[in-house]
Amino acid sequence: MTLETKDKVSPLSKIQQRLKSFPSPKTEESLLLRILVQILVIIGIMATDMAGETMMSLWAVPLSILGGIWSWQNRTKPNITAKFLIAIGMIAMMLLFFGDLFRSLNDTRLVLAKLLIELQVLHSFDLPRRKDLGYSTVIGIILLGVAGTVSQTLALAPFLLIFLGIILPVLVLDYRSRLDLKPLDELFFKQKNNSVQKLNFFHYFPLSLQKFLTFFGVVILLGLFIFAIMPRFPGYQLQNFPVSSASEISEEQQNFNEENKGISNPGYVKEGETAGQNEQEDGKSPTKGAGEMDDTFYYGFNRTMNMNLRGEMKQKLVLRVRSQSPGFWRVLAFDKYNGQGWESSRPDQLNTIPRPNWTYRFNLFSSYPKGGTKKIIQSYTVVSDLPNIIPALQEPTYIYFPTKEIAIDTEGSLIAPTFMTEGLTYTVISEVPYRDQTLLKKASPKYPKNIEQYYLQIPDEIKAKVKQKAEELMSKSPYELTSNYEKTLWLTQALKQNYQINPELPFWSENEDLVETFLYKNNGGYPDHFAAVLTVMLRSIGIPARLVVGFAPGQFNPFTGYYLVHNTDAYAMTEVYFGDYGWFAFDPIPGHDLFPPSIEEYNAFGVVKQFWDWVASCLPSPITGFLKNIWDLIIVKMAILISKLWQFFSGGIIGFLTGIIALLAVSLMGYLGFNQVKKWLKKRRLAKLSPEMRLYQQMLSFLEEKIYPKHPAQTPLEYALKSFEYYEKEQAEIILEISQAYVSWHYGDQPQNLDYLQGQFNLLQKSFQRVKISR
Repeated sequence: MTLETKDKVSPLSKIQQRLKSFPSPKTEESLLLRILVQILVIIGIMATDMAGETMMSLWAVPLSILGGIWSWQNRTKPNITAKFLIAIGMIAMMLLFFGDLFRSLNDTRLVLAKLLIELQVLHSFDLPRRKDLGYSTVIGIILLGVAGTVSQTLALAPFLLIFLGIILPVLVLDYRSRLDLKPLDELFFKQKNNSVQKLNFFHYFPLSLQKFLTFFGVVILLGLFIFAIMPRFPGYQLQNFPVSSASEISEEQQNFNEENKGISNPGYVKEGETAGQNEQEDGKSPTKGAGEMDDTFYYGFNRTMNMNLRGEMKQKLVLRVRSQSPGFWRVLAFDKYNGQGWESSRPDQLNTIPRPNWTYRFNLFSSYPKGGTKKIIQSYTVVSDLPNIIPALQEPTYIYFPTKEIAIDTEGSLIAPTFMTEGLTYTVISEVPYRDQTLLKKASPKYPKNIEQYYLQIPDEIKAKVKQKAEELMSKSPYELTSNYEKTLWLTQALKQNYQINPELPFWSENEDLVETFLYKNNGGYPDHFAAVLTVMLRSIGIPARLVVGFAPGQFNPFTGYYLVHNTDAYAMTEVYFGDYGWFAFDPIPGHDLFPPSIEEYNAFGVVKQFWDWVASCLPSPITGFLKNIWDLIIVKMAILISKLWQFFSGGIIGFLTGIIALLAVSLMGYLGFNQVKKWLKKRRLAKLSPEMRLYQQMLSFLEEKIYPKHPAQTPLEYALKSFEYYEKEQAEIILEISQAYVSWHYGDQPQNLDYLQGQFNLLQKSFQRVKISR
């Protein structure tokens, strides 16, 4: 009978009996730990919502809290049915995840975060053990990490600080649980009526406010220090780049048609106008002649750039750019000068490029210049609406963009079939050419016919006058200008030094020419006019050039890693053709560097310098010097603190004295060693330079500690001439003499009398010593 009964036991009953035979898991009894872990998960969910602009918190947070409550109340029960339901739910979520994944191949980060949140909500209904709470903590950390990769602003900072403030006590409570100590909340409730025990409890409470604030501050400072010194490598290590979803763009704006094939700049169409009131319709040029520029959209982002517009723009954030190498975010170029502006002579010659349906990547097949290139990857997010032209670094080779087609015009500009609307994200991979001045000086002055046809165009009425002025400026060079690169560089400097920015420039009459008026009448003009004049001036002496417009790098935010680009950062430069080496930009605007930021200037640890520059730029120089003194004071205090710690641990007079002697010896050796290494590195760096360059750098290094150090944006001659305002006449004359010799050698390859120049530099050093003694 017994055997028959056993045989009649169903398989399901056997499984149930087997499960019941397992020992019950040890449950986590700390309610405080459970609450804090739940808060961590909620912070992670809300941070992901904020960064991704989603609404998952509306359902995920309440369900997660409900699951936590249910799990606490049923923590000692087997909950077999609930576990099966949770497993089924997880499988269903996984199937939904694959569907979302195929619809969001452009950016899978938020899709993965959504799956993690869904799994966490299901997991919150089964949290009996400390290990289960550990899984939830890890999920909260992962969600915060996802939010960090998606967020582009400092809005994530409060979530990080709150998360840190919660996870510190979580780690303490988790450690106590691992040691099988009684939960703190249980101890507190048992002792709250006993004043003596309560006093002792709070005296040894591991989460005291003082200890918490100490650890919180240490973690913050340590995190900022690691963030600052962490090396930044150019480009990305993963080949999955941010790009908006194609579903965000309507079907008719995915491809080009007759209506969207041109460039449309909203700034040329005013509110309330109807067709015919403004000639700037369907991407055509605005009316030539006097007028006011739009205060939001840059007037150069159009097929015709009318430079007879006056006014200024109101600053507005338009782009956030993530790129390990700053540069000129190039937008558009022009090849035809029309007397009062620029235009494209071949607006209809567009190369339309489709992309495959299974990827967002467009292959642009750019040329690779002879002088070598470096791959730079940039991700752009549009913050305010822009025309349908795609900003990118020079020589883009691939672009990840959500439309089905893009186009490239004859000047290498990228055009989209839709406006660059707020929230649009795309990624560009560029092969940016190296700017090797030695190679560019050797570039051949012979050009292909198509280059001569389009990039040497200049109106006959002004050609002779402009050429005469260019030759007049070049004749002032102390050395012979033999290459086109040297001529371009000299004329760029000459415009900076001899002409002024005039914000009150009057309108030109219909018969007046921009370049002629700039050179012979107004002695300057708007910033963009400098680039226009340089371009025409180079053409007049047979150097192919074109006008290019785009954005300056913008303001770097060291906390987010993004460059904040405003509409007022848009301006024009001159691009010059150097044969097989390609096009290179020159900036003749006073106050700007001669060239846009170069990839050769990349520094893996440049964030430290950028961070300090960012802080120092917001402070007056006296405060900057004060902070430097404070820093020195902190170092001294740290030395005192170390000596006290040594005294505390040694416990005796002999140990104390030994510690002091050792500390002083190590400090002295470190100080002397550091100075020697610094001098050795500087000496080694200077030894690699040519004698002329070494002497000039020695002078700049010497003057860095004086009244007026050289600014990076200044040319050697600009700095030398400006020094007359800060130094005595004999000192400024020596600075000018050495600077002129350096310019003559660097740009003209003219030999210099090094013995004489070294003697002059010695006199300069002695002159400062005399001034110091007399004072």
